[in-house]
Amino acid sequence: MPSKRSSRRHVCRRLGAATAILAAGALALTACGGSDDAKDDAKGTTSITIFAAASLQGPLDDVAKDFEKSNSDFTVKPITYDGSQALATQAIDGADVDVLAFASEASLEPVTEAGLTDKGQIFATNTLELAVAPGNPKGLATWDDLTEKGVSVVVCAAEVPCGQATEKLTADAGVTLKPVSQETNVTSVVNRVAGGEADAGLVYATDVTAAGDKLEGVELPNADKAVNRYPVAVSADAENSEGGKAFVDYLLSDAGQKTLHDAGFGKP
Repeated sequence: MPSKRSSRRHVCRRLGAATAILAAGALALTACGGSDDAKDDAKGTTSITIFAAASLQGPLDDVAKDFEKSNSDFTVKPITYDGSQALATQAIDGADVDVLAFASEASLEPVTEAGLTDKGQIFATNTLELAVAPGNPKGLATWDDLTEKGVSVVVCAAEVPCGQATEKLTADAGVTLKPVSQETNVTSVVNRVAGGEADAGLVYATDVTAAGDKLEGVELPNADKAVNRYPVAVSADAENSEGGKAFVDYLLSDAGQKTLHDAGFGKP
């Protein structure tokens, strides 16, 4: 009669064998299901990651929705909007991104110089306007009006495209502004004026259009001296370069251009 110890060893051997069989079965199942897992992974790579200038928010979301309808193989992740300079820094620091759509050629240059993109393609243009409260209560209409005592003005910081355009226009007009705030993206300028924190702000014409009845726009006499040309490029490190190229193609198509034009953007 076997001892209790030998019986336990026998049971342990049987359990060990069973465990080995289960483990082998799991490996076999994994191997058999490998193609499905790969397909799932492949489906994951169909999503497209986009960094875009804050001034594009709204119309670019619409472009993305229309793109998905006509390109069922791809999905667009919620687009990351910010000042072009901030987005360029993130891309250079290694952020995962497939497509970059910026508000000026100069803002894309550091990314290009880092070897992450080519010079891109111009897909839209934009000019600055003076954003004021509805009805323009202070009657602001000229550059000199913005230097009057008691008038508060908000602008974009010099390192972002809307700030660079502001500096170019004020230099052309021979005016020195004393802004109460310099924001890191144009959306913040819009929000400050719409929220009553400033009498006026220098923003893109498209931002005034997008704000609806929250803001009124005043055309600047020399606005054509600083036309921003918007470049779009696919990252050299894109996880989904195929999807990125497809999105860029759609953005440049008649359908994509119509959406941008309806939002107030000029032709490339």
